Amino acid sequence: MRRCSGPNLWISLLTPGCAVCLCLIAAAAASPLLAQTQHPPMFQAPEISPENDEPSSEQTSPGTITGTLIDQSGAVVVGARIMLTRPGQPGTLELQSGDDGQFSFANVAPGDFQISVVARGFVSQTLSGVLHSEQFLILPPIKLQIASVSSNVEVTARSTVELAEQQIKEQEKQRILSIVPNYYVSYVPNAAPLTPKQKFELAAKTMIDPVTFALVGAVAGVQQAQNDFSGYGQGAEGYAKRFGAAYADDATSTFIGSALLPSLLKQDPRYFYKGTGSTGSRILYAIAMSVVCKGDNGHWQPQYSAILGGLASGGISNLYYPPKDRGVGLVFENTAIGTAETAVFNLLQEFLLRRLTPHAPKNKPSKKDSSQP
Repeated sequence: MRRCSGPNLWISLLTPGCAVCLCLIAAAAASPLLAQTQHPPMFQAPEISPENDEPSSEQTSPGTITGTLIDQSGAVVVGARIMLTRPGQPGTLELQSGDDGQFSFANVAPGDFQISVVARGFVSQTLSGVLHSEQFLILPPIKLQIASVSSNVEVTARSTVELAEQQIKEQEKQRILSIVPNYYVSYVPNAAPLTPKQKFELAAKTMIDPVTFALVGAVAGVQQAQNDFSGYGQGAEGYAKRFGAAYADDATSTFIGSALLPSLLKQDPRYFYKGTGSTGSRILYAIAMSVVCKGDNGHWQPQYSAILGGLASGGISNLYYPPKDRGVGLVFENTAIGTAETAVFNLLQEFLLRRLTPHAPKNKPSKKDSSQP
C-alpha cells in the first residue's frame, strides 16, 4: 500500500491508485524592448516606437525583467547589486547577479522602470525602459566600466541571507488556485541559497498550513473508504489512526527530506522553474529534477536529500503502521514510487501549475534555454 508524504502530498489525493494526466502548455516568447540608458557608451538600446511607449490601461498583468552583467573583456560580473525602481511607485526591488552574471526580476508591474547597477570595482550604472503587460523583457548585456582609483564607487551590498528572506516571502504568496501552498518552487533561476534556519522555517510553514491538514484529512478519508491499512479498523478510531499516520508520513518526509538533510548536505529543496526551451528539453529537465537538485553553491548534484529523506521517513513509519504493512521491502518500494511522483509533480510545475498560481510571474517564457542540470 502506497504511503503518501512530502510537499507534493496533494498528488496522492488527486490520483489514489490511478495515473496522473498532464497538461503540457507551451507559452510563446515575447520580444524584448529596452529604452536607452543614462550611459550611452555602455550599449546601444533599441528604439521604441511611439505607440508602444505606454502599456495598455486594460492590461495590468505583471512581467519579468532579466539581463546579464559583463565587464569590458566580456567576462560576467558576479555579486553585483541590482536595484529596480518604478517612477511614481513606492518600494525598491533588489537582488544580486548570480554566478553566471545574470539577474531576473519576476512579478514586476508593467510601466516605466529604472535599473541601477552597483558592483565593487566598477562604475555605477543606471538604465531605464518600459515593461509591457505579461512581457518577458531580456535586456542586452550590460557592460560595466572598471572604476578608476579616484572614482567614488558604492560597494555596500545586501547580504545573501537578507536576499533569500525577501525571495522566500514572495514564494509564500504562491498558492495553487489561491488555496494550495506551492512554496517549494522558485521562479527566480539564480535565487539566493537558503540558510538551514530558512529551510526549517519553510518546512514548518508548510506543515502547519490549514490546507495541509485538510489534504491529510481527505487522504485519510479515502484510505478508510477503501479500507487501506485494515489493521487500523473502522469508525472514528480507525480514521484517527489513518489521519495520524498520513500526517506523520508527510511531516517526517518534509522535515527530513526538505530541511534536515538539505541543511547537512547543503542542497536546495526547491524546484527551479525552467520555462524556456523546447517542450522536450523542459520535460527532460522536470524529470531529471526528481533525482538531481541545485546545491547551495549553485551547482547541480545528485538529489541525496529527497531520496534519503524518503527512506528515513519510510523506516520511521514502520513504528506506527499495522504489522502487515511494514517491512524493509515496502520502504524501498514506497521511496521509488515517491521519486516517480516527484517527477510527475515537477512536470505539473513546469507546464501547468504556474498558470494556476496567481502570484507566480505571468511573463511569457523566452526562447533562450536556461542552464541544464
